[in-house]
Amino acid sequence: VRNLLFVMADQLRWDAIGCANGDLPFATPNIDDLAARGVRFDRAYTQGATCGSSRMSFYTGRYVTSHGARYNEIPLNLTEATLADHLRPLGVESYLIGKTHSVLDPFGAAALGLDPTGATAQIRADAGFKRVVRYDGVAAANSPDSGQTAYDDFLRSNGYDIANPWHDIANSGRRNDGSSASGWTMESGLWPAIVPDELSETAWTTDLAIDFMRDKGAAPWCLHLSYIKPHWPYVVSEPYHQLVDQSDLPVAKRSAHEVGGHPAMTAFQAMRISRNFSDDAKRAGVHCAYFGLIAQLDHHLGRLWGELERLGRSNDTMIVFTSDHGDYMGDHWMGEKDYLHDSAIRVPLIVVDPSAGADSTRGSAVNVPTECIDVLPTFVEAVGGEPDASLGGGWIEGQSLVPFLTGVGKRTGSDQVAVSETDYGFREMRDALPELEAPLLRARSITTERWKYIEHDLFGPQLFDLDNDPDELIDLGQHSGYAAVRSDLTDGLHQWRNSLKLDPRTPAHRFARPGLGAVAARGFPIGFWDEAEIQTAKDARDLLR
Repeated sequence: VRNLLFVMADQLRWDAIGCANGDLPFATPNIDDLAARGVRFDRAYTQGATCGSSRMSFYTGRYVTSHGARYNEIPLNLTEATLADHLRPLGVESYLIGKTHSVLDPFGAAALGLDPTGATAQIRADAGFKRVVRYDGVAAANSPDSGQTAYDDFLRSNGYDIANPWHDIANSGRRNDGSSASGWTMESGLWPAIVPDELSETAWTTDLAIDFMRDKGAAPWCLHLSYIKPHWPYVVSEPYHQLVDQSDLPVAKRSAHEVGGHPAMTAFQAMRISRNFSDDAKRAGVHCAYFGLIAQLDHHLGRLWGELERLGRSNDTMIVFTSDHGDYMGDHWMGEKDYLHDSAIRVPLIVVDPSAGADSTRGSAVNVPTECIDVLPTFVEAVGGEPDASLGGGWIEGQSLVPFLTGVGKRTGSDQVAVSETDYGFREMRDALPELEAPLLRARSITTERWKYIEHDLFGPQLFDLDNDPDELIDLGQHSGYAAVRSDLTDGLHQWRNSLKLDPRTPAHRFARPGLGAVAARGFPIGFWDEAEIQTAKDARDLLR
């Protein structure tokens, strides 16, 4: 493996690609082709339930509790090691096209006297990647970036010379009467985007990646190609907006007894976006647009795979395709993400290893739980590094997926679980729980082959039997017959907490001197009675006793 192509979609559900869902009402031939050339991890879970927290776990190979970026706009500590830091000593530079959701740590920058506009600050603000083009996509009307992104400039250069072409052209729909419908509204999904497909965000981002690969030639690289779609605004260009008929949409995974049950879920269900997604008539247009955005992404990924082949780089480039999280899309009477059902935290994960050692596993699927923090150590190992020893060791909490790719070795026991975290104190649902303090509005899930257990800081637990209830509709969190299961999974979370590498910058073992007599050898012979005892201990190399 010489190059690493790290492709991430935004808000793409695990079951919204053809190779994972035979009932999908549209095709994703290029994603399916990728799966046929590699290994599909069918039960991959993100470690964070939001864009920012999940991405920072991808970029660090660490759990949310360890890296601390619990939500969007929360920075990583400046000394947090990222994928780029791990790859650089191995001779591979890491580049960014698209979205990261990462921000600069202002306190760390100020403490170090770091110019926030300088090159070093920009690299840290971009999670360690060298920026080709950063584009986080969504820009609120009152944002300083509104109308000022590279994509806005691209649209202006193609004839849309207005103040905010991102919103008015790329993310607004054209009604039948010729008027526009803002992409900020859910109804916009009923109409095609004003922008043509070839000028869409997805097409433009793909063009940038193709240009990058052409320019790099034979030099090794890691490219994080991070698409904004199918994240909202849910509006898509022709012909994709009518790709799926509303009558063919899947039924939302929900049941009446989920309403008014667990207090945290009840608060989520009370949010406006959840109420609107729970209305099937309103959800339908959005869901069609969502599927259209995925089909559009698949089309342009086909262009990307084709160019990689044309350049002769398919035989030395490892490809990872994944998403930062899913989308409830009305499941469990909820919208958006932020909670811990599979709709939100289970994502596509496909890995293509071009080496001959991976030939025996091509086209296979792994059905045990895996974690998205496993991507970073997989990359490190693929280019010749040792994940456990990277940067002195003590950083990476994920485990390399290479054994699954080569068929050599396997995971057992505690290695076949996935832990995810959420902090819903940042969402408006906390208004339904006004008596609670924000730092306590946290939950975490542990998923095994059969069970998912959700532990809340201030509420009772939730438990789902995934063998018999794969849609997670029957909460066994209070059922007396499952107390032993809950106890075992609580122990599993305790073991997980104890395994966290919370002090990678100053681990005690890194600074302790090896061998006998470490303290005394440094000139501190503490606890001896007299010089004779010191000499005796020296002679016996017994300075620690």
